[in-house]
Amino acid sequence: ARADPQRHQGTHQRIGSADGKKFRNFAQGLTFDAVVFQANQHLREMTDRYLLVRDLSQPLELNVIDSYQAGETRSTKNLSGGETFLVSLALALGLSGMASRKVRVDSLFLDEGFGTLDDEALETALETLGSLRRDGKLIGVISHVPALKERIAVQIQVTPVSQGRSVVTGPGCRRLA
Repeated sequence: ARADPQRHQGTHQRIGSADGKKFRNFAQGLTFDAVVFQANQHLREMTDRYLLVRDLSQPLELNVIDSYQAGETRSTKNLSGGETFLVSLALALGLSGMASRKVRVDSLFLDEGFGTLDDEALETALETLGSLRRDGKLIGVISHVPALKERIAVQIQVTPVSQGRSVVTGPGCRRLA
């Protein structure tokens, strides 16, 4: 019996191409949807304002639905520095959550971005990071924001001295002979 070509037409239209590009995009889309789902769970814990969605015209691009702007869909390219930080943090946490199914991710290091946050967003970010710490994650923050120095108890400080040299001080740091 011969295979019915109509039976496989839908599958071919979605993922069939000689170079494998359709299937690759299909598989990436599934993974992307999973990351966006995980990221939205973390984003909801930080703010009720944003929801991440895939761009309909560029399926591997993100948009943000902004509930404070009557549900307007915005490109992530149009977010402020603070908004970008919160969305990026949610995506990093979403990726971490996905990775933890197969690989345990116990550390997260954030380099800057805190300077772009207003007081409310900074508080939200710190509460989110604090909840991760309570869940046993090690959170490293690299920043020059004074408000963080007041809120983070354990610090390693890098102080420039001269000629490209710095002094590192803090718990566990010692001078090497």
